[in-house]
Amino acid sequence: MSEGGKLIIFSAPSGSGKTTIVRYLLDQPELNLAFSVSATSRPRRGKEKHGEHYYFMTLSEFKRHIKNEDFLEWEEVYRDNFYGTLKSEVERLWAEGKNVIFDIDVAGGLRIKKKFPEQTLAVFVKPPSVDELKIRLKKRSTESDEKINMRIAKASVELATAPQFDRIIKNYDLEKALKEAHKMVADFLGVVPSFEKENPGEGNP
Repeated sequence: MSEGGKLIIFSAPSGSGKTTIVRYLLDQPELNLAFSVSATSRPRRGKEKHGEHYYFMTLSEFKRHIKNEDFLEWEEVYRDNFYGTLKSEVERLWAEGKNVIFDIDVAGGLRIKKKFPEQTLAVFVKPPSVDELKIRLKKRSTESDEKINMRIAKASVELATAPQFDRIIKNYDLEKALKEAHKMVADFLGVVPSFEKENPGEGNP
């Protein structure tokens, strides 16, 4: 696999707010980011679209891609629910001259960091508490109580991996978390974040 631009990874337990942060960063033009769409074998939820939210595959399709070594990383997150990053997706975005941003499972994020240590910024988003996570997941109303409990059990394991990431953002206050993430990514890419251009003195002591 050829090397291209930078890789920005955001990982966290479900409900921590990483997706909100990633969407915000994609709207910052100076960062020149493009979103890496993951592949999954799980069924679509609600209004999810193929190629936009995920590349939806059957279980046998996903396993065929594993056999062909088409994934940069993959994991069976829950029984028969596989998630992975296609090498072709990252290469496509690099060919467009973009830096690639991931909203990805903790294990997958660490695997990519290991493969591209110099090119990758791996950020862990920490929720206020496991109890708060449970409240956020229930508010989504997209999954059964059983699925939510599985996610909460997994969250406790995922939180223990936080020290393996380059940086940790504590998402207690969303506005602060967004600005912190923006500054962090801009610094890694060697660009000035747009909010500092608008307010030149901001962020300096």
